[in-house]
Amino acid sequence: MNDRHLSGAKRRLIVALLLIFFGGLLAWCVQTGGGTIKIKDVRFVGSDGRVTSALLYIPPGVSSKAPAPGIVATHGYINSRETQDGFAIEFARRGYVILAPDQSGHGFSDPPAFAAGFGGLDTLKYLRSLDIVDPKNIGLEGHSMGGWASVAAASANPDGYASMVLASSSTGTYGVADGTPTFPRNLAIIFSRYDEFSGLMWGTLIPRDVGKTEKMKKIFDTKEDIEVGKLYGSLENGTARKLYSPGMIHPRVHFSTEGIGAAVEWMQMTLKGGKNLPPSDQIWYWKELGTFIAMIGMILLVFPLGALLLETGFFRELAETPPNQKALRGAGWWVGAVLTVLIPIPLLVVTIASHGKGYQAATAFWPQNITTTIMYWALFVAAVSLVLFLLWHFIFNRKNATGVNYGLTWAGRGMDIRKIWKSLLLAAVIAVAAYLTLAFSAWAFTTDYRLWIFAIKPMTISHFRIFLCYLIPFVIYFLVIGLCLHGQLRRGRVGGALSFWPEALINIFLLITAYIICEAIQYAPLLAGGTLGLPPAALFGIVLFQFFPIFVIAALVSTYFFRKTGHIYAGAFLNAMLVTWLVVAGQATHFACR
Repeated sequence: MNDRHLSGAKRRLIVALLLIFFGGLLAWCVQTGGGTIKIKDVRFVGSDGRVTSALLYIPPGVSSKAPAPGIVATHGYINSRETQDGFAIEFARRGYVILAPDQSGHGFSDPPAFAAGFGGLDTLKYLRSLDIVDPKNIGLEGHSMGGWASVAAASANPDGYASMVLASSSTGTYGVADGTPTFPRNLAIIFSRYDEFSGLMWGTLIPRDVGKTEKMKKIFDTKEDIEVGKLYGSLENGTARKLYSPGMIHPRVHFSTEGIGAAVEWMQMTLKGGKNLPPSDQIWYWKELGTFIAMIGMILLVFPLGALLLETGFFRELAETPPNQKALRGAGWWVGAVLTVLIPIPLLVVTIASHGKGYQAATAFWPQNITTTIMYWALFVAAVSLVLFLLWHFIFNRKNATGVNYGLTWAGRGMDIRKIWKSLLLAAVIAVAAYLTLAFSAWAFTTDYRLWIFAIKPMTISHFRIFLCYLIPFVIYFLVIGLCLHGQLRRGRVGGALSFWPEALINIFLLITAYIICEAIQYAPLLAGGTLGLPPAALFGIVLFQFFPIFVIAALVSTYFFRKTGHIYAGAFLNAMLVTWLVVAGQATHFACR
């Protein structure tokens, strides 16, 4: 790298660090109201000695002498406490003390998932124990499975709360108590017109019809179809009910001004002592912008840092020119591209069908159900892709190419183990540096990196152990993907190779098109007013949203480091580390391996 390119890498590194800092600062300013709202990262011991993690929001002027109404705001499955930040910020701005917990087995709370009423029993008990909270003025708000946590808490402590908001959730699901005309007390239901879980929650596959179900009519104490926006029952008697029906999908409710505004309106109606800010007066999305900017900074950081490390004495020997290309051409390339796009789809369906069962059941070694399912899918895709690659190589390309042309071996050296280990170390240094920026943001700003449901979170020691257990399968996957992208499907001719961005965009297309097809099949009929294309796969339809940024990042990393090193190893190792970290830190842990 010449001095010009070296200085360019340094400038890009500085820009990335500035994005991380100022994005985190923006997020902190918004969520704390410019420093007026205190946010504490708390831990408390609950049922069976389990430790629960939570963020505690304390508005200005609140003390033991001036207690305020309180709200427990609980996230849904495979999310974390920060997912509720929109609700928490807006509640706190209106003078409520907010406890936003990690459900059991999620985030920093002890596993297993689903324990102690999804963590709801312990969180309500803790909030009621705080002398800064008015125990007669407590609300429960939960999204999806967080709603079940709210119902479980209310069932165990029927006099311990004043009102409840079920956002994209229900009563009488997954073992929690059924709703009645008097339970839960003063209940608002926010259930969107395109919610993927209407069948699970309310017994109808058409989300628009939840107000027609006998289950909901029983709660509203009516035989008529429930009218959206109408107040039923009595606030004074605790029998008030209201149905809100925003036009969005399940996970959008906690990321929308309409959904959050409905929750704010209900708490203002049912709790005493808060500030009378209009529900439409919202600022939470600026916090999301801040954490998104910081996340972009962290992603951008890996590229100039990698370039600078490859200029150091220790790693310099890894910097090589990409080898001569001996890939598919013409119609053959399009056949390979179509197969690359299509192979993941049936394998995803097969893997989802066994989710959480049999060979995919949680164990002490692989304790996360969702991560295990993704891992097996990745291994299946890798196995099929590798077999097809080898068939192509030995039948059609053996006389034309060697492992050198695929970025697999080194000329005259074959598999250079020393350079492979150096590539692993290079990836580890970059991943650790990226992680340290997140650790700094968590310490300085009490934030992680996120936008909507896509989040990059810090790991606990337990998460790190789990990370190591899942890492090797994801290394295998990304090595095979690198072999296919840069060995079999690489575009351009010798002396006329594609520049970085055309090559990267092609690789992005090859990696994400399968999931565009899957989501189109899944959501097109739902958004047309019907039901999901594959209702049993509702959860994974939401999980797949996160595949888009993951594979964009993976394609960029793989392409960049192949061009920098001439081999697939550094990019594959770094991708495996980043993706395994991202997935493990953000998933529920179902096996209590403490």
